[in-house]
Amino acid sequence: MHPKQSARSLAYIVLLSFVLLLISACQPVADLSAPPQSVEPVTLVVATHDSFSVSDEVLAGFQAETGITVQFLALGDAGAALNKLILSKDAPLADLFFGVDNTFLSRALDADIFLPYASPLLAHIPDEYELDPEHRLLPVDYGFINLNGDRGWFADAGLPMPSTLEELAQPEYKGLLVVENPASSSPGLAFLLATIAHFGEDGYLDYWQALRDNDVLVTDGWSQAYYDHFTVGGGGDRPLVVSYTTSPPADVLYATDGRTEPASVNVNPPNGTFRQIEFVGILAGSKQTEAAQKFVDFMLDTPFQEDIPLQMFVYPVNTNAALPELFVTYGETPTDPAVVDPTVIEANREAWIAAWTDVMVR
Repeated sequence: MHPKQSARSLAYIVLLSFVLLLISACQPVADLSAPPQSVEPVTLVVATHDSFSVSDEVLAGFQAETGITVQFLALGDAGAALNKLILSKDAPLADLFFGVDNTFLSRALDADIFLPYASPLLAHIPDEYELDPEHRLLPVDYGFINLNGDRGWFADAGLPMPSTLEELAQPEYKGLLVVENPASSSPGLAFLLATIAHFGEDGYLDYWQALRDNDVLVTDGWSQAYYDHFTVGGGGDRPLVVSYTTSPPADVLYATDGRTEPASVNVNPPNGTFRQIEFVGILAGSKQTEAAQKFVDFMLDTPFQEDIPLQMFVYPVNTNAALPELFVTYGETPTDPAVVDPTVIEANREAWIAAWTDVMVR
């Protein structure tokens, strides 16, 4: 390059640097004392069935960590809640729904109201609980519908506790059993399904007729059966009730007489219990899908999972979650629960309930 050209180039660079320096000096200085711009708060609406519960401190931890405010919307029993969400699918009532169980799984998936989300926490959950391969509904907990008996009542009466479904229809157990209506109660439906699995579609109605002839009592829901009519639950006159394998731990926790052992025991009739799995899903149409995913992760993670047993008296699905001592000591996991495929349940549920109603109610 010619020396004169080189000099001119150097002068141009110096002049340009000076101009840029002037422009920079004219820019307003940021006020470091000003508060940062506020982030728009996120409120997440979680629809649930009426039995949902979580500890205040566990929920507060999620809200503090994420800045997400959670509101719960109780919509009734699981079946009724699902129906409301299906009917409102074009204008969703919530961002998520917790409470679909395996008795309503196919109906929920066929309605196409949930978004897929493969949470990384699924790595800690056994495949046997993941019933939707598309991850629209993710498992949260499980429990077993079972017969509970009043240990002291049977001892005082000198009568052995029944050990099979068939024995419940025998004369010595006449007037001792209270069950829930499967048309209005999820435990009632689960017990009906257990009898269908055990006796077959050709035999379950004959069994229920035998129970009716043996003076079985039918109530609308679990609370009425357990607290109004079961001898352990509330001073009723029926020492046998359809309830849960985790009712004995609850009996100890909520006892008012200081007892440290449950008054109720699990009967666990062979092929006469039913495993319920409850799921959570993100509702299509949610405007808060990222926040909803965080809440799903929260429900599957250890703090929430370890909170489940003494809040809802069911088992956590995350294998890393430790069980409380009451569950370890008095809870039971039946080895041979009845098995009915969710698609078979969906195809036949209403017809089975209608046939049961013809025998038991009408």
